[in-house]
Amino acid sequence: MKKYRITVNGKTYEVEVEEIRGEETKASPTVSAPVTKKETPPVSPNETPKAKTEPAPAPSAAPKKPAPAGKLTINAPMPGTILAIKAKPGSTVKKGDVIMILEAMKMENEILAPQDGTIISVEVSEGASVNTGDILAVME
Repeated sequence: MKKYRITVNGKTYEVEVEEIRGEETKASPTVSAPVTKKETPPVSPNETPKAKTEPAPAPSAAPKKPAPAGKLTINAPMPGTILAIKAKPGSTVKKGDVIMILEAMKMENEILAPQDGTIISVEVSEGASVNTGDILAVME
């Protein structure tokens, strides 16, 4: 069993790892959750400790709604933030028209209409955080 100290996003975890060589694993070993251990850097006597500010948690997206029967849903291809909504409910769009802009990993991604039709509803608002698969808009 080897012990490691791993720091992720400023939080330090102690983990134990067991190396298995050539052994059959008929029963899987139990795994315990990592223990959070905060470490502060040493402060010299002449230096005052600086306050650390942590970012506020991102607002969560609304829970997923079931897809309406007989309608085409446009889903988020990746997690991100809605920057702009270009098509409003009731507007007619053609295949390839930009419906909204999704920012993911500091890049602006255009969400395009998959076919000709009418936007029935837009399920997100500008500034909303979305996850992969969340319904962005419904069209027919």
